[in-house]
Amino acid sequence: MSDLLFLFSTTLMYSTPLIFTALGGVLSEKSGVINIGLEGMMTFGAFAASWVAITTGNPWLGLIAGGIAGLLLSILHAVASIRFQANQVVSGMAINFLGSGLAVFFCRIFFDGTSMTPPLDLEKKIPVFFGQYATVYLAFLATALIWFTFNKTTLGLRLISAGEHPKAAGTAGIKVSYYRYIGVLASGLLAGIGGGSLSIAIVSNFRPTLISGQGFIALAAMIFGKWNPVGTLFACLFFGFSQALVVYIGGRPEIHISSQLLATLPYILTLIVLVGLMKKTTAPSALGK
Repeated sequence: MSDLLFLFSTTLMYSTPLIFTALGGVLSEKSGVINIGLEGMMTFGAFAASWVAITTGNPWLGLIAGGIAGLLLSILHAVASIRFQANQVVSGMAINFLGSGLAVFFCRIFFDGTSMTPPLDLEKKIPVFFGQYATVYLAFLATALIWFTFNKTTLGLRLISAGEHPKAAGTAGIKVSYYRYIGVLASGLLAGIGGGSLSIAIVSNFRPTLISGQGFIALAAMIFGKWNPVGTLFACLFFGFSQALVVYIGGRPEIHISSQLLATLPYILTLIVLVGLMKKTTAPSALGK
């Protein structure tokens, strides 16, 4: 029973950054804009959250700063993709490089030339309630809010129409570009919060290798969840469980498996899921157009 509780708790913990980031991907891509820049937005958000939490001593200000950092990068992606109609994949890749580069650059400026921030004191971390970080509950709340927005509000329906039938939406008087900006900027905000939930809750500091593909796993979870907030949530829990399994097996000396081999498990599962589901999922009709 203790092993099951450990796996359950660890799954929730590692799923949280993925949930925030994957939900951001859902918002962007449901509006019709591909966003593979989530990795860079997460990285820059993780640094900003750690820096502000250390400087102010307030983890909530740090989490907000992480969201703002991701939002700033998403503005660049939105302008390039929507205003100037640049290739959205190329723009997203540029954001990935830019986000990681800016994070290390500012880290070296603010922390005496080092590429990682000092560890956070316990009181500067996100607080724990009932055995879980507060960000876990916020991630589930965000899922519920986005589901409600998509299914019960005019804003959500118009955002979806921008990604499914932009010409019809434009004919009906809906400003497609306006709703696409909302989707992309919201994705940056959530990706930055996802990075922050990793650096000031789970790991306690920022370092260049902190994200290490989490943004791309979040993209896979979005596809696995079929661009649906609830489906994406369960997909993130699946990938979070794979990371929890790595931690659990790695802590059992009687199980002789290389730690390097174990570390590849989440990425192997990502590939298997993508290969198995790419032909069975249907993206928004106007995605990337």
